[in-house]
Amino acid sequence: MQKINVLLVEDDEDIGEMLQLALLSNDFEVTWCVDVMKAQESLRDSVPNIILLDWMLPGISGPDWVKFLKNQDENKDIPIIMLTARSDEDDKIKGLETGVDDYVTKPFSVRELVARIHAVLRRVETKERGNLLTVGPLTIDIEGHNVALNDVEIMMSPTEFKLLYFLASHPDKVFSRNQLLDNVWGDNVYVEDRTVDVHIRRLRKILEAQGCADLVQTVRGFGYKLTAT
Repeated sequence: MQKINVLLVEDDEDIGEMLQLALLSNDFEVTWCVDVMKAQESLRDSVPNIILLDWMLPGISGPDWVKFLKNQDENKDIPIIMLTARSDEDDKIKGLETGVDDYVTKPFSVRELVARIHAVLRRVETKERGNLLTVGPLTIDIEGHNVALNDVEIMMSPTEFKLLYFLASHPDKVFSRNQLLDNVWGDNVYVEDRTVDVHIRRLRKILEAQGCADLVQTVRGFGYKLTAT
């Protein structure tokens, strides 16, 4: 698996060295720059997967550089996490309004930072692919009509796919049998409402094989829902 390339922009040598070592130990590739000018030079050589950017920097501040990057076609889509000691709500809003993808206040744990990096990259990947619907461990390729659970592809009939896709499109919302019949089978097709129960059972067997039978739940007296948790 290709390593995630991180551009770290931090002028404090102690913090920068600590973060570089911590990220390297978590299997990231790290380029560490102490100011925006050096970071800009680094971008000319290679584009990172993500930028970790300190707010207070010599010369050009972090937020000002973000605004500059967002106006460059070649760099505007690089995800950015702002690292700062500024914890006031106004500062957070100001930072996010520049276009950064996340805002982490110091002090923070390496574990939290690594989790936030992966979360931002997942959001970016989903946005880029566009045709994917992700709910918890479930990923549905809408155009390819493929379904994966915990990154393992699973097979199902077209009807079960449509049923799963409809429920996943409205996570945690309960639908009655009649609502599912109308939205999945169509109001011009006559089938008994118990048909829904049959397909729900088949769907659960498929999910159960991956340890996810509880993804589709029965809400007694109301109907069924797909839970996002």
